[in-house]
Amino acid sequence: MSAPPGRGARTADGHGEGTASRAAALEVLARVESDGAYANLVIGPVLQRGSLDERDRALVTDLAYGTIRNRRALAHLVDRFLSDKPPPPAYRALLLGAYQLTHRPDIPHYAAVSATVSVAPKRFRGLVNAVLRRVADAEPSYPDDATRLSYPDWILEALRRDLGDDTAIAALESMNEPAEVHTRTDGYVQDPASQMVAEVVAGLLPADSRIVDLCAAPGGKATAMSRAPGAWVAAADVSAKRAGLVAGNVGAVSAPDVSVVVSDATVPAFRPGAADAVLLDAPCSGLGVLRRRPDARWRITADAPDRLATLQRQMVDASVPLVAPGGLFAYSVCTLTAQETIGVDEHIRSAHPQLEPLHSLGEPWRDWGRGSILLPQAAGTDGMALFLYRTAVNT
Repeated sequence: MSAPPGRGARTADGHGEGTASRAAALEVLARVESDGAYANLVIGPVLQRGSLDERDRALVTDLAYGTIRNRRALAHLVDRFLSDKPPPPAYRALLLGAYQLTHRPDIPHYAAVSATVSVAPKRFRGLVNAVLRRVADAEPSYPDDATRLSYPDWILEALRRDLGDDTAIAALESMNEPAEVHTRTDGYVQDPASQMVAEVVAGLLPADSRIVDLCAAPGGKATAMSRAPGAWVAAADVSAKRAGLVAGNVGAVSAPDVSVVVSDATVPAFRPGAADAVLLDAPCSGLGVLRRRPDARWRITADAPDRLATLQRQMVDASVPLVAPGGLFAYSVCTLTAQETIGVDEHIRSAHPQLEPLHSLGEPWRDWGRGSILLPQAAGTDGMALFLYRTAVNT
């Protein structure tokens, strides 16, 4: 029996042998590479078009995200068999095919090659076929860890310096695994690391606390903290568009005790001492969430940690005065660099001596200076750093 229109035959393991899934994946790759689009924003509309079923959509997601994530390693495997680099559409097909050959053992090599060749530009199908067959027959080898793990050199070097060699390699390997989807009981999709931050902060507060979340978008932590007994949360973001996203999520999960505010965390629109707790989940380089953002590793620049640490310190200085005496100040970032974690805490130590650091969090967190860090490999979550302080009570 022939396959339905627009969909090729399936192998015995159920994976599509035809063109539809590969064509959709190539469209995502083209949008990300040529248009500078974000993969997580592009893939949804692509998946909604056409006649792809649930299994095909999962395949497209893995092929697109996996090829983007492993671009450097795949380029090395392909380039060994090229005398000249072909135009981008053909080169993207080569990378897509190489990903299937090296990362999808459930897809037979013949199926990976034939299906990819069929969606390559006609002029280059012979080249794509020949190169992918050589990739399939060759043993993968890489000149260094940065190429093997498919990260820019600076990311590997920075994390090796800050975490140590073995821990850095393990973190980067963990973030090369596809991210799992975690849904809270209220239906909100949120990584467990972010859920833990909200739970820790809320768990340290008495009933009826006033909480200010200064960089709240998209609203996951704010809505989670609002579930604490009697809690009221002011969820602020500098962008009106992002504040609107928070408002939409507040409505979606029915969190009436969250009020959304447009406010810049460097000049927050709250009076001093107004909050029983302030959460500053600051903008950061995001080196702990590369699992969920496959293209982020190619967008982040080497100056980001230092540049963002300057902004983080400014936000700290503006937000600490909002905490009432005896209240809680929480600083969190979804990154793993020393500049944006321990370095910011060093600033807090010198500039805000009224803040007393709280106890460590225990497993799966590990002590990190005066705070705690959650490594991606510890529990298969995002990487996160969290520093907690209690403000001095006036005497």
